[in-house]
Amino acid sequence: MNERYKRGINKIQEFTRFHNDENPTGEMEIGEGFKDLAPDLSKFVVEYAFGDIYTRPGLDNKQKVLTTIAGLVAQGMPQIQIHINSGLNVGLTPEEIVGCIMHLLPYTGFPRVLNALKVAQTVFEERGITVTASED
Repeated sequence: MNERYKRGINKIQEFTRFHNDENPTGEMEIGEGFKDLAPDLSKFVVEYAFGDIYTRPGLDNKQKVLTTIAGLVAQGMPQIQIHINSGLNVGLTPEEIVGCIMHLLPYTGFPRVLNALKVAQTVFEERGITVTASED
């Protein structure tokens, strides 16, 4: 295991709740499901995305997750569920996550915000989290 990979696994573990020696990335999907199709994908995700990008200085983990959520909302990507969970794991409040998604309304449009809020709602329900709604 090279240094970038170790750094990446360590960073992933900061964002996940469920990890152990058999599954060091917990609920984080890093491409393991594509071993037969693209066996090096998980290596790229761990080394590049988490070992290089997520370990860069300048943003704390909360800011990194909010930035990731914003990018995924803008693209309409399903990986947002993993990162909403990660955000909660690193200390973001549900209100901060909802606030981030709602802030994107004029930039990404109603469909993407509605889809992201539905995913957030599902994650919160699965985790037994109540959100204090705001009508600002």
